[in-house]
Formats: sequence, structure tokens, C-alpha cells
Amino acid sequence: MSEIIRFGVSIDQNLLENYDRLIAERGYATRSEALRDLIREALIQQKIETDSDTNALGSLTIVYDHHASNLLREMGNLQHKFHETILSVMHLHVSHDDCMEIIALRGIVSEIVELANSLLSLKGIKNGKLFLTLPSSNITS
Repeated sequence: MSEIIRFGVSIDQNLLENYDRLIAERGYATRSEALRDLIREALIQQKIETDSDTNALGSLTIVYDHHASNLLREMGNLQHKFHETILSVMHLHVSHDDCMEIIALRGIVSEIVELANSLLSLKGIKNGKLFLTLPSSNITS
């Protein structure tokens, strides 16, 4: 870990009060810890948005109608096509009609996004969301 640097920040009082409420609600012990997380998040998003060839980690959550014809076969075909990107799949039966899959991913951002878009656009998918992040060693490199 590198050296810790202290610096000052000028901020509007109302903004700081709202920030303090937010970090208290989230359980941060200090403003510094919360600020470090905000900075890391900004660096991660910038890297993901500007370098589609970077290695990333992700999770894709999908809710779908398990009665939709051909959907399971199409999902399976796509998952096999991207088998090197998929670390694990968790399948959940959430109601009589709905299933949820949580797919853990690792690979090049562009490939992860291609897989996510391909799955999310299938007929029968009701909702889904892709979350991307970076391995900790890649955040500041």
C-alpha cells in the first residue's frame, strides 16, 4: 500500500451535512473511508468506460419467464459460447412463473458486455442488470 496523504477540501455546508448523513447510514466510520470508496468507484467506472479491453469482474442478474419457449435453450447456447467468461451460474426459482439467474463473470469488458446484451435481449427475459468492477490490482494501474 502506498503512503497516506492528507489534503483539505472546500465544500458547501449543506452538501457536507447530506454527505455525513449518507455515510452514517451506510456505516462508514470516517469521511475518509467513504471518500476513498467514491474515488475508487469513479476510477473503476472511468477505466471500464474508456478501455473495453481491460480485464473486469462482473455479475449479471436476470429475471425471466421459465415458461418462455426456447428461452432456456437460447440462454444455454449463449452461456456455452461465452464459457471462458462465465465463472459460475446460480439458478433460483423465485415464483411459479419466474426464475432468476446470477452469473459471475470474469474477462475482457467488451466480451462481458456482449454476453450481457445478448442474454438481456432474448425474448422472455423480464429484467436484468449487469454490474462491472475491476480486480483491486487494476483500479489504480
